[in-house]
Amino acid sequence: MDISAEDIAALDARHIWHPYAEPGEPTLVVDSAAGVYLTLADGTTLIDAMSSWWAAAHGHSHPRLKAAANEQIERMSHVMFGGLTHEPAARLTRNLMELTRGDFEQVFYSDSGSVSVEVAIKMALQYARGAGHPERTKMLTWRSGYHGDTFAAMSVCDPEGGMHSMWTGTLAQQIFAPAPPTRGASPAERANYLRELEACITEEVAGLIIEPVVQGAGGMRFHDHELVRGVREICDRHGIVLIADEIATGFGRTGELFATQAAGVVPDIMCVGKAMTGGFMTMAATLATAKVAEGMSPRALMHGPTFMANPLACAVSAEATALIAEGHWREQVAGIEKQLQRGFEGLSEEPGVADVRVLGAIGVVEMERDVNMSAATAAAVDQGVWLRPFGRLIYIMPPFISTADEIAQMCRGVRAAVAGGRQ
Repeated sequence: MDISAEDIAALDARHIWHPYAEPGEPTLVVDSAAGVYLTLADGTTLIDAMSSWWAAAHGHSHPRLKAAANEQIERMSHVMFGGLTHEPAARLTRNLMELTRGDFEQVFYSDSGSVSVEVAIKMALQYARGAGHPERTKMLTWRSGYHGDTFAAMSVCDPEGGMHSMWTGTLAQQIFAPAPPTRGASPAERANYLRELEACITEEVAGLIIEPVVQGAGGMRFHDHELVRGVREICDRHGIVLIADEIATGFGRTGELFATQAAGVVPDIMCVGKAMTGGFMTMAATLATAKVAEGMSPRALMHGPTFMANPLACAVSAEATALIAEGHWREQVAGIEKQLQRGFEGLSEEPGVADVRVLGAIGVVEMERDVNMSAATAAAVDQGVWLRPFGRLIYIMPPFISTADEIAQMCRGVRAAVAGGRQ
């Protein structure tokens, strides 16, 4: 039996936790989603300017993804991956190998981006053991990073400015370098930073993990491709693995297929997720080079999610990655970047605005103070736009299929949020 919108809201407020929120905080009831639009229970439509946390790159309810899901449901929705395999996993793996130009040898499937990072860290530690360095038990990273909410992933998030400072003393103690200089840094600034980063490497470091080019939920900071190349060189000099967390940046979001590819770098381990399923369902993957896969000790990963390589998720992901391989996103994202630049013109002069930045299909307004999230969100909703600020940041990640008119409306929503969220 259907539940009324009023009952949904009441049950939600009484019993359901939402991310980074106390129970009972107000929510909007979504009835359906199609293209770039969310339809609320009262019939209101909002543009999903967040691509539902950066995942629905091709929009909601994409007909090809729906068809792939329906076809797979008729065959089998799930089967354990221990000792068994299936065609959707093989097809998705072939697509990933082709998209990554044969740079990787093995792929491990998991249920979420956070878990893909957990797996990547295990790979790095097992590789260090295989290389005869059991003393290498720590990860090095830079501040302002975010890699997920599970325990190993939290341990490599910014320990002070991030969302997990309350767990200090409980998490594994990793090594943190300062945040990288932002995009447009001079060659001297980049060189000085890389020296500082390299000085943080101790005999305990097994690997270095970064979000290449765009740091996501840790601050939406952009940095230069040259830094990624410098990080690769540092790892090579010290014989440690480079982990690239491309969960947010992968599959075209920055205007390039992968940020590491654009930098001319092959990481030893790469995490992908979000747009891999086109936002249709949860799934992620951790890819490893032959060097890592062959050098780990033991070579088996002692990790086995119940829904690993779920056939339904694999079938949808195979179709979503096929859409990426067709390449229409390149023109779409380039167009979005130009439209966001036009739509954000003059925002840097607004009271309370500290910085405005655009890269690919990412638009960010950084405020001088923390945003009043409820007021900013409400102001954007009044413009027919759904966005979700955090901290000092008001940002959007439009679906690649967004039209020029829809991008213009999103920009109006951002302007309204800037005005409404000042405090």
